[in-house]
This record gives sequence, C-alpha cells and structure tokens, in this order.
Amino acid sequence: MGSVDTTLPHPFDPLSREEIENTIFAVKKVHGDVYFNVVSLQEPRKAEMTAWLEDPINAPRPKRLADVVVIAPGGKVYDGLVDPATGQILSWEWAEGQQPIITMEELQLVEHIVRKDPKVIEQCKISGIPEEDMHKVYCDPWTIGYDERFGSSVRLQQALMYYRPELDNCQYQYPLDFCPIYDADKQEIIAIDIPKIRRPLSKAPAFDYHPAAIEARGGFRNNLKPINITQPEGVSFKLNGREIEWQNWKFHIGFNYREGIVLNNITFNDQGEVRPIFYRLSLAEMVVPYGNPEHPHQRKHALDQGEYGAGYMTNSLSLGCDCKGSIHYLDAEFPTRVGGVRKIKNAICIHEEDAGILFKHTDFRDDSVIVTRGRKLIIQQIFTAANYEYVVAWTFHQDGTIQPEIKLTGILNTYAMDPEEDTHGWGTQVYTGVNAHNHQHLFCLRIDANVDGPNNTVYVTDATAGEAPVGSKENFYGNAFYNKRTKLATTGEAKTDYIAQTSRTWEICNPNKLNPYSKKPVSYKLVSREVPPLMPKEGSLVWKRAAFARHTVHVTKYRDDQLWPAGRHVPQTSGEPSRGLPEWIGDGTESIDNTNVVLWHTFGVTHFPSPEDFPVMPAEPMTLLLRPRNFFARNPVLDVPPSYASTPSQLLAKGQGVYNAADKLSKLAFETPEGVDGEGVSGAGNGAGGSCCKSGGCQ
Repeated sequence: MGSVDTTLPHPFDPLSREEIENTIFAVKKVHGDVYFNVVSLQEPRKAEMTAWLEDPINAPRPKRLADVVVIAPGGKVYDGLVDPATGQILSWEWAEGQQPIITMEELQLVEHIVRKDPKVIEQCKISGIPEEDMHKVYCDPWTIGYDERFGSSVRLQQALMYYRPELDNCQYQYPLDFCPIYDADKQEIIAIDIPKIRRPLSKAPAFDYHPAAIEARGGFRNNLKPINITQPEGVSFKLNGREIEWQNWKFHIGFNYREGIVLNNITFNDQGEVRPIFYRLSLAEMVVPYGNPEHPHQRKHALDQGEYGAGYMTNSLSLGCDCKGSIHYLDAEFPTRVGGVRKIKNAICIHEEDAGILFKHTDFRDDSVIVTRGRKLIIQQIFTAANYEYVVAWTFHQDGTIQPEIKLTGILNTYAMDPEEDTHGWGTQVYTGVNAHNHQHLFCLRIDANVDGPNNTVYVTDATAGEAPVGSKENFYGNAFYNKRTKLATTGEAKTDYIAQTSRTWEICNPNKLNPYSKKPVSYKLVSREVPPLMPKEGSLVWKRAAFARHTVHVTKYRDDQLWPAGRHVPQTSGEPSRGLPEWIGDGTESIDNTNVVLWHTFGVTHFPSPEDFPVMPAEPMTLLLRPRNFFARNPVLDVPPSYASTPSQLLAKGQGVYNAADKLSKLAFETPEGVDGEGVSGAGNGAGGSCCKSGGCQ
C-alpha cells in the first residue's frame, strides 16, 4: 500500500525560496535583465487538486507552477508561466496596454526622485519650504488610478506630498497642496497638478502620538494592571506543515503577494464524518474611494490589493504587540524587483483566545445550570497601505462558524486647507490646517463554496411578514412572518444588495442533501450587516474600475484563474471595459443552480473623519459570519466540556432542597445552596485561563 510523500511541499503551499530562485534564473536565462513584479504559485487546477485531495496516495500530484509577471526594458509587461523544477517557460505573453501590481521597491524610489526634482523644489518654495529643507519633504506614492491625460501605456504614480518639521513628527499633519506625477520607466517627474487656490504650509505646532510627545503632554495612564495570557499545557491546535487541525476543523493556510492569507480545503469532522465546507476563502480585493470631487482627488480611490498587494505590504508581527498568548508564526517569501528573494518573518500569527460563553442555561425552578465557555482560533495578518493599517483576522469557532474580521487603524489620508476654509462637506478639519476627506473602505470576500460537496445553490433570504391581511383566516391576528427564500438561479439574478428591513442574508445550500429533521438543504449562511453601498455614482471612474462594489453579492460559476474581481492587472485601468466580474457575468444568463459556484461579497464602512481619528486612529472593527444552517443534526458543541453543570437530580441527591412543581413561583419551594462540594456536579474548564470551578460553582 502506498503513502503520501511528506518530503514534497503540499500543492497549496506558497513557492519556496528555492522555487522562486529557480524561476527567476530560468526567466533571466531566456529574457535577460527584467524587473520581477510577481513570482507566485499558480494554484493547481481545481479538478486536478480535488482528485488529489480525495486520494493523495493514488491520484497524480498536481504540478507546481510559477505565475510570473515582469517588466522588460522599455516598459513592456509580460505574463509568464514557469515550471520551477525544470526551468521550462511554458507560456510568455505580452500584456499590451496593461500595468502590473506596484512593488514596494517602486514605491520607495519615488520619494528620492521627488526631493531632487527642480519643479517639485519650486512648488515647495511656493508652499513655504526652503530648498535646504527638501530632506524634510515626504510623499506617499500611489498608483495614479486612471488619468485620461496619460492613459495606461506609461507606468505612472502620483505623489501625495507632506512635510515633517522634525524627523519624529507625523507628516500627515503637514500636507502640501500639489501633486507630482512620476514616470516609472523614465524615473522622473513628468507633470505636477497644482490647485487653483493655493494653500500654504501649516505653521501649527506638531501634535504627535509617539511616546516622547505623550510624555511632554502629561504622560501615559498609570492605572492599567497587567493582563497575562498563558497556556501552560500548550495550544490545542496541531500544524502539519501549513495544514492545521483544531476542534474538528482542518484546513490549509496559504499566503500570496496579492490576497495575503488564503484558506483552502476547509473541512469539519462531524462525529467521525469529515464534511467539506469551503474549497477556498480569501479577501480578494478592496477599494477606498475618496469623496472630494475636485481635481486631482478623483484619482484617490486605491484598489489596495490589486494595485499594491496585501502580501507585499504585510507586517512582520511581534509577540505582545500584534499578537498575545501562545503564538505560532508562518513566514512569507517574495521576489525582489531585481531578482532576489526577500523574507517577511512572522507574516501570519496563529493563536487561540477565550471566546466567552459558548452556551448556557439555568432552570429558574431550581437553579440547576450548565455553562460552557468557548474558545476561538485566529489566523491573522496586518498590512500597511501607506497611511492605513488593515488587521485581517480569520476566526474559527467551535460551533462551525467562520468569522472574517477586519480592523482599520493607522492614519487618515490628509490634504492641506486654510484654517477657516469651507470643506463643502467633502471632508472634516481634524486639526489646524488638516482636511481629512470622506472615504469608504469596501472589501470583497471571495467564497469558493463546497458545502457538503461541490454542487451548491445560493438563496437570498428575507424576514417577511405574512402576506395575508389582519383579520383573514390565514393571519387573523396579523402576527405571521416567515423566512422568504429566493433562489439565485443565474448570474444576473445573483446581483443582489443588502436590505436592513428584512435582515437579509444569503445561504449557500447543497440541494442534494437534506437535514434529517428540518428537511431543508444543508447550508452555510452569510450574515453581514456592514454593507454600505458604493457612494460614487453609476458611471463614475470608481464605479467602472471597481465593479465588484456595485452590489453586495455576486455569484459566478467557478472557473480556474477567476480569482480577482477587479481583473488581473489593476493599476491604471480605465474601467472601459470594466474588468473582472462584469466580464465573467456577461449577459447574466449563465446558470449557477446546483453547480460549482463562487460567491463574491462586498462589505465595509463609510468613514466621515473626525478629530477623534487624529493623529492616529483607534481601531475600528468590521465583521461578518459564515454560519452553519441545517448543516448539523444538533448543536455541534455539546461535547465541549462545560465550565460548570448541575442537574435537578444531582442537587436533590445532595439534599439541598425540594423541587415543588405545584408552587414553582415560590422562593420557599427551593432554597439555592450557598455552595455544593462538587460531588455529583460536573465542572471542567474550557476557557483560556483553565477551570473556573471551585467548590462546585463558578468563581
């Protein structure tokens, strides 16, 4: 009998350093010196991968291939596919008129060019900055988004300009009012956008958030006591390479340059039956449109993942700061532009946390009680997109719930203003001379469904009042309501939006399998209530470029390589035609009933800045749930050890009181014991801190 070769990488594993180096060597050997924007795993074709997952001993192991994007001399962009084991280049295509993702090295170069450019120096003088202070001038390089003056063939960035009087000052409190345009191929400034009304550099005193500044303003709070998180017996999860097992869950943790964390082959062991739930989960794209209509602010709508990459921008996490408790880390490795390999240590942290009460019930008749505390597993990364930080956490619960959560922190994007200037409602003065524009953060979650098997159907569900009028035979008292389920049978029908009045949710069902009791299809429900609509109008530049944000939910039939809802190459797209989802949906007639489907969900927040957000923002969380509905035959966490449990018969056996059913409301019928010594009473700790039972009760 054969066995799985554990010396080989799992087919879902990111490319190793050696595979990246082999790929780069193979490309350079044929195509000479090029700039490497992407060298990443091309994920296995789903059909091949599914066959291997079902029978890893006998099925062919999917071949590992490298997805490659390079920029050749002269600015030509090429997409390639390389076998890192053999060095064979399997495909090589010119991506004419397209711009690939921007690397960290490209971003960092712009600031050095800006400081030396005569045209920029002249504008700094006009703003009130002497030439000898150019080392105090900084910029946040953004892709230009799209500007009809330049098109897509020339690789451009726009430089959002700032000043720091002192090195440790927060630059975002000293924004400058002009915007240079940088040509990446020429490595020079080719234009500068200058506002009609000039706004000189603010002279307000620095208001910083670093420790020295806080101490100078009176110091930190001194009334905080330590909170220690310990797991003296270690963690409850088990890692085999990048496959993790925890509390009946099992899945693979991947990571790529664009999406960051990718979770694959997510299954749940339901009393011995391993049941598939999702083939792949990821945060696939996001857009941050700003609400000031004045030129050039219309270009400020970052599609951060497609334009810069959540993986490329990810932080190296540290214990006690980004993560607390008993932590396991996973690293990430990416190519450098010139053909090296850079490592991000501790790119992912994995840990458990106490999750509060999992379930509880107290019988009011006799105070018999059961209370069980839950715990959760968190897979987390943090990435920094210029001024903003995004904390991305995938939380797994013991009851089969998956909870993606994003926390927003970092610093507001700011623009110069005169102290008494009217912002016209497009922004807020958060400090003297600092205008923070209204904006949104809209994220697109990609859900590759596999609910109890590959053939699924999506329904939209609405809490709906009974149609029959008050006084009718069917609804005499007018109190009837039900869960209205509407099948989304085609890609066109699936373009749906959230309705708060009906508590709208979406159910990914397997119509081929029914719950033994409810007789309803087994399903997972998307519960998401933080779903603001895209504020820019239909036909706007953002509306065209970020088509995924037009609706709360889209559903498509699965196809390999349809991974990114705004398209493969996002920088400088015009939105004409709109890339990604609109291309895949087409005329909307394709059937998505009882087949292999992908659900795309857009959620997020609309941010109207305030002074409380400055100079650095308190973290703002947004969360959603993927919950089992009719999936299990019963509560799936009954076997989690309770923190405390007592039954009426156990209490009566101790002679602590007499239950009188005829007088159930009388306090004299049953005297609550002051304490039970623990005999006949069940108690076990399930929280992060161990047992909470002492003398038979919860302390």
